[in-house]
Order: sequence, then structure tokens, then C-alpha cells
Amino acid sequence: MTLFRLDASIFPDRSASRELADIVEAEWTTAHPDEPVIRRDIGRSPLPSTVWADAVVGQQLPLGARTSAQHRAVELATALADELIAADTFLFAVPLYNYGVSQHIKTWFDVLYTDPRIDEGGPELRDRPALLVTVSGGNYGPGSPKEGWDHSTSWLGRILVDVFGLDLVTVDRRFTLVGVNPALDPFTGMAETMRIEALRAAEVEGRKLARRVGRSAAASA
Repeated sequence: MTLFRLDASIFPDRSASRELADIVEAEWTTAHPDEPVIRRDIGRSPLPSTVWADAVVGQQLPLGARTSAQHRAVELATALADELIAADTFLFAVPLYNYGVSQHIKTWFDVLYTDPRIDEGGPELRDRPALLVTVSGGNYGPGSPKEGWDHSTSWLGRILVDVFGLDLVTVDRRFTLVGVNPALDPFTGMAETMRIEALRAAEVEGRKLARRVGRSAAASA
């Protein structure tokens, strides 16, 4: 059994999403100590935004008509798809940036989606267990002044569930900028409660993810 882990934080040394994902991964590896983890860190090593156009055009051309850039782009799309298809379960650690989907995630998906095996509702990834860890500096939950400003989490759910077909669970942490942005100091107590709840949820869902892998593998055996 193989775990695929994707990280998108641009702050690897102080990332709240990585902290939660590390907990999930630790629970998974405790249950599956000898199993491999496939890693793709697009926060540290983002994909060039120009690759997507080359992959789109390259997929439409015969091999002999492709430029070298288009060859490389198509090969990258194939490699990204291979990483997902090779995995039995998935861990995505994706922060909210500027109210929307990180450009790193969008480029990764756009390039990946040019591979014909990654198709809406297709069979390649259907029903495989997945966990999304997402964090945000502010609070965009129900009743908050900026309710509805989070345009990342719903998009990620649409892609991971409706396009990939994954069996998705989400762990969410808000107010990660409390203690960094003085304007958020009045929410210190609430932020600490949210942090503790998210850490606990990561432990619980990490253990559940490991068990879901076992059931999924047994079902496909």
C-alpha cells in the first residue's frame, strides 16, 4: 500500500498545513511502517506556469510535431498522473492564499488534467481514500465577517471528489495568523481552541485513513 502526499505551503519551516499533515502521515506510517510514501512538494518546488500550455498543445500533436518544451510538458503530465495512479491513498496539505486556490495547486492540477487517464468520473482513482488538510490565516466559517471568502476549499473538494472520484475527508484549521497579525489578537483564545481541535482531528483522521486503506485494499484484492 502506498501513500501519496502533496504539500503546497510556501513556508515549509513554519507551515500549519505541514504540521497537520505530518501528524496524519505519522499515524499512517505507524499502521503501515514498511510501505512507501510518494511525495510531491509544490510549495518548495512549484511547477512552471508555462508548462500547462505546452502540455495542452503537446497532447494534441503527434510526437514528431512537438517542440522540446511540449515533449517535456507531456512527460511531466504523465509523471504527475503516474504518481497518483500508483498510490492507494492520498494526503493533500493545501493552505488558503489570498482567498482562493494557490497558483501552485492550480498549475499542478492543470498540467495533471492534460493526461487522458485523469478524466472526470474516470476509473483510475475512483473511491480511493483521501484526506485534505487545509488551513487559513483568518476565519471564513459560518457567521464570520468574511464568511464565503474561502474560494479554495470548495474548489479542492470539487476536484478531489467530482473529478478524481476520491473518498475524501477534510481537516480544517482557521486563524493561523493569530499571533502573527496584531489585528487578530482579540481572537487568541478562539484560535488556540481551533488549533487544538485541528491537531486532534489530524490524529483521529490519520488513524481512520490507515484503516480505510486496509479496507480499500481488501475490497480490491
